[in-house]
Amino acid sequence: MTSRYLRTILCAGLVTVATTSCINDLDREPFYEATSASVYKDFANYKMVLAKLYGGLAVTGQQGPDGKPDVRGIDEGASNYVRAYWILQEVPTDEAVIGWNDPGLPVINTMSWSSNNDVTTAMYYRIFYQITLANEFIRETSDSKLAERGITGANLEQAKLFRAEARFLRAMSYWHALDMYGSVPFVTEEDAIGAFFPEQISKEDLFAYIEGELIGTEGNPGIVDLLAEPRQNEYGRADKAAAWTLLTKLYLNAKTYINQEKYTEAIEYAEKVINAGYTLEEDYDHLFMADNHTSNEIIFPVAFDGQRTRSYGGTTFLTHAAVGGTMTASNFGIDSGWGGIRSTPSMYNLFSGDALQNDDRANFHTDGQELEISTISTFTEGYPITKWSNKTSTNVNGSNATFVDTDFPMFRLADVYLMYAEAVVRSGAPKDQAVEYINELRTRAYTNGGGTITSSELTLDFILDERARELNWEGHRRTDLIRFGKFTSDSYVWAWKGGVAGGTGVADYKNLYPIPANDLIANPNLEPTPGY
Repeated sequence: MTSRYLRTILCAGLVTVATTSCINDLDREPFYEATSASVYKDFANYKMVLAKLYGGLAVTGQQGPDGKPDVRGIDEGASNYVRAYWILQEVPTDEAVIGWNDPGLPVINTMSWSSNNDVTTAMYYRIFYQITLANEFIRETSDSKLAERGITGANLEQAKLFRAEARFLRAMSYWHALDMYGSVPFVTEEDAIGAFFPEQISKEDLFAYIEGELIGTEGNPGIVDLLAEPRQNEYGRADKAAAWTLLTKLYLNAKTYINQEKYTEAIEYAEKVINAGYTLEEDYDHLFMADNHTSNEIIFPVAFDGQRTRSYGGTTFLTHAAVGGTMTASNFGIDSGWGGIRSTPSMYNLFSGDALQNDDRANFHTDGQELEISTISTFTEGYPITKWSNKTSTNVNGSNATFVDTDFPMFRLADVYLMYAEAVVRSGAPKDQAVEYINELRTRAYTNGGGTITSSELTLDFILDERARELNWEGHRRTDLIRFGKFTSDSYVWAWKGGVAGGTGVADYKNLYPIPANDLIANPNLEPTPGY
């Protein structure tokens, strides 16, 4: 089995699930082409079922790139987990606009969505589809069921590791639910199979649940104690460092989620990741190329492959959608540009003076483009970012000109450096180590050897801007702006924020996306997201 094993077995087609309203049956046992009992009787099937859990982040159904969708009632390509997540994290912010008129999409640009929005609904369903799959796998790999099936020895140890990874994937999806939707319906493997209406969990209780799953509670070993040691698992699978990174994100945003500061805890877990053996990629551009699976900076990727893991979402979407106008598709290793996403002037203006010439992260296409955006649907207004590519670091095309080989770095070390620095500044801890980490990032970025900062320059405003420079178009910006109090505020605006060309503030309830109207109707235990 190669280190990129997920790419070779995601399309095994072992698990088939179809759902039109995830909340009606979050606890439902998924439909199988073979019965659950026969699938789990043979240990050889366990890894393929686990691959389906990982694959739910990358593919959209049982027949890539489309056909036999996992989630019905929405456009399959647009329902891709990474694609929907990226749009909701980037398009309502100062980092991106998207020019298409797909259902529900234009209002994401202007922060004017409602509880019937197709994009917010697609993300919600994807999250709970993943949770449903994970719950079932966790149920079927309990100690009692493994003993009942006579699974022992090395197979037993592997099954326990697989179960810990499923718990991690569930915890990550519940974190996405907390971050994007707040108070949501809640179901675990402890809930009985059968029709019932899930109860809604508070943000505080969901935070505590995710934290407890990761670090453990009395009688429940934490995921971090059960996962593989850092960098010892197969590529594409979670290890302890992935769980530590998730904890760092949870704690850094605790003030937003539960109105408690947990910066000391964020520093603690960021340090664990930083000391885990991951290293910064020497070439920034390589992190977003078709052979980025060789990078030692990526802590947890969503794996894509042009031959075996095909989707119209993920990095296929990110690469194609940013190409248009005078850009040449073949320069990015693809067969066509989709002419959709560009940056806002605010994003471009973060790279001023020397940075525009010498910072490798200032990767804007300006030829034939206008900086200002007077009409969002016009691709030549706004500068596309040329970050994502289907070329390798040796300038070889990916394996398929339509479906991209590039993996999506959900977690990478540079983000952990930045989170560490932010937690240090917010907590008032000494800055020396944080400055060193930031200067490592800037030394990599600056081709002329410049760009380093001093301790006095390491402020929260600097960190927010540096996060945009380092992590632009990687799905972080909405969460960052909310944490800094700038997502809805009229004190910081950008093009088309609030539906106004020059930008305006919006109501604070827009910090969360709405529980879909259909699920409010289907489940009498659910209350609408405040403001919707």
